[in-house]
Amino acid sequence: MNNQLYVLTVACVLFCYAFSTTVCAQGESQKGIDHSYKPLTLKLDDSGSKYVRFIIWHHFWLSRTENNPGTVSYTGDEISHAIDFGMRRSRFLAYAQVSPRFLIMTHFGINNQNFASGGAPGTDATNNIISGNKKPQIFFHDIWTEYAIADVKLHIGTGLHYWNGISRLSSHSTLNFMTMDAPIFNWPLIEHTDQFARQYGVYAKGQLGKFDYRVAINKPFLYERPPLPNRAVGTATEKAAFTGYFNYMFKDKESNKLPFFVGSYLGTKTVFNIGAGFYYHPESTASLQNGVRTKHDMALFGVDVFYDRPLNGGKNFVSLYSVFYNYDFGPNYIRNIGILNPEINFNPTKASFNGPGNAQPTIGTGQILYTQLGFGLPKMKNGTQLMPYVTHTWKNFEFLNQPSHQYDLGLQWYINQHFAKITLQYSTRPVYDLNRNKLNKLYGEWILQTHIFL
Repeated sequence: MNNQLYVLTVACVLFCYAFSTTVCAQGESQKGIDHSYKPLTLKLDDSGSKYVRFIIWHHFWLSRTENNPGTVSYTGDEISHAIDFGMRRSRFLAYAQVSPRFLIMTHFGINNQNFASGGAPGTDATNNIISGNKKPQIFFHDIWTEYAIADVKLHIGTGLHYWNGISRLSSHSTLNFMTMDAPIFNWPLIEHTDQFARQYGVYAKGQLGKFDYRVAINKPFLYERPPLPNRAVGTATEKAAFTGYFNYMFKDKESNKLPFFVGSYLGTKTVFNIGAGFYYHPESTASLQNGVRTKHDMALFGVDVFYDRPLNGGKNFVSLYSVFYNYDFGPNYIRNIGILNPEINFNPTKASFNGPGNAQPTIGTGQILYTQLGFGLPKMKNGTQLMPYVTHTWKNFEFLNQPSHQYDLGLQWYINQHFAKITLQYSTRPVYDLNRNKLNKLYGEWILQTHIFL
């Protein structure tokens, strides 16, 4: 415990030192350091209308987690808290406008590697199994091509794509979150019937005035678990899935050249959108009903609102997003997820329903209401900016006996807008016992993230 507190203290001191150094530099230079740069683009013709754009980004986490009850360390001791370092994301993306009609996208990288997990399994020199924590396997996130049938109004694409339905968050960019990260339940199929929120299929997207749409027919990846009594789990099917998201832009229009929605424009635009979406996959889950294997259709719906605008002549800005999900995976479907979970072992006599480390009930049949609000403070003389934010999540899952409330409190430090920022966030989560009753206490986790993208 003392070592964990020491590491966390050092990290916080380094954060404060970096911040104070930047603030003190204001006295030396009113303009500060120029962190701006031009996008990494390769022109394919003299006009620049044909080009290749490259993007590289990394998200690194330092976390201190209050572990769920019954968590056991890798040395076999019960452990109440854990300190961890990990790579949340490391990605490379390239897209090319090779003609006025054709666009091609390639996106690959790794996710969620820490000292204990996220790597490739293997053996040592004596053929003994070693844990899969090193040499992570780079995989493709997006591989798709697109053809413009009617410029802006209708584009058709094919491949492993991210033109998702349900909500704005379901196709969110990881480069410009308003908060530190996504709440995860915005990707309800994550790593079951999708490949990190992507599926193979055919999509159509476009904008008709201020109406924006995206629809797709996909062939989800096979996923199956043995059915449980009165509790739905994934089951293999060859049926196609149908998905779509539609939103109306009351103020400034947003680009839909790529599928990635922006988390906050940091006061550079005034955006007010209302949207709704769905995902439907027939016979994709199953349960045992009176001992009989019964298939269920997956029907997921969402409605959301996004409001982002400058205030006080651009000195401040406000970002607000709220979404309501109604998920039906079949009776009592539930999934526990822990992002970059530092611990995977637990004592079964003292365990919670959540499982070890930072896992929590994340996705399930029921309803979720999620809201995030951020307020940008005036820029400092060196051009950096702070934005405190708060989120609230209400979950009401059919399988659990009580609904839950949880929140995040965070502070973004924009050194160069979304291109370079540091985020400090405190997150809470509910914990349920083995009888599916919610404990009276919320467990917490501190996360410090560094984010840079080119």
